[in-house]
Amino acid sequence: MAVIHHTTVTPTKLELLTDWLPTRPWYRGGPDAPVLEKSGGFRLDDPEGEVGIEFMVVRDASGGEPVVYLVPLTYRGAPLEGADHALIGTMEHGVLGRRWAYDGCHDPVLVAELLALIEGRAQAQAQSVTDTPDPEVTRSYCGAPLTLEGLMPAPADDADGTRLPAPHGTILQLHRVLRLVPEQPALPGESAVGHVARAVQGPDGTRLSAVFVTLRGA
Repeated sequence: MAVIHHTTVTPTKLELLTDWLPTRPWYRGGPDAPVLEKSGGFRLDDPEGEVGIEFMVVRDASGGEPVVYLVPLTYRGAPLEGADHALIGTMEHGVLGRRWAYDGCHDPVLVAELLALIEGRAQAQAQSVTDTPDPEVTRSYCGAPLTLEGLMPAPADDADGTRLPAPHGTILQLHRVLRLVPEQPALPGESAVGHVARAVQGPDGTRLSAVFVTLRGA
C-alpha cells in the first residue's frame, strides 16, 4: 500500500514537467514554456512497496486552447539502472528524502501494474489519499492472461503518444494528449481488447472523461 505524505517536494512535480514536456514529440505547445496545472489522475500500488506509481493529468494553458496531457510517473529512492534516458529529474521529498522521478513508460514496475489494472488484478488508488480505491477509473479486457515474463518493453514515442509491445502480440497505447468527452465513462475504439479510462477536470471545471490507455491487437 502506497502511503501519501502531505509534505514539501522541491522542485515540485509541475516544475520538473515544465522543463521536460517540451522535449517530447507529442507535446503540442508553442515556443513559450508550458503553464501547467494538475487536473487529476490516479495511483497504483507497487506490490513490493518500493516504487511510487502515479498517472498524472496536467493541463497546459500556455497556448490558445488548453491541452491536457497524461504523464505516467514513477518515483524511486535510488536510480533505475539503465534508465538515465527516462529520468525526468530528482526531487527532495520532505519525508522520503531524495527521489528519482522517471517517465513511467520506461519503468517495468509501472508497466507490469498497468497490465494488472487492465486485466482486473490490480485496483486503481486515489491520487492524494492513502489506501483509498479510485471508483472513477474504469477498465476492460478480453483475452489471455497478461504477464511481462520474458518481455522487456521498449517504448516508442511519436506525435500520437507512446506505444509499448505487450503480451500476445498486442500493443499498449498511452494517449499522451487526452481527448475529453462529456460521456461517462469514455470508451475505447472497436479494435481495442482492453482499456483504462477516468474522469478528468475540464478547462471550465466540469467533469469530463478520457481514455488514458488502449490495448490493441498487433
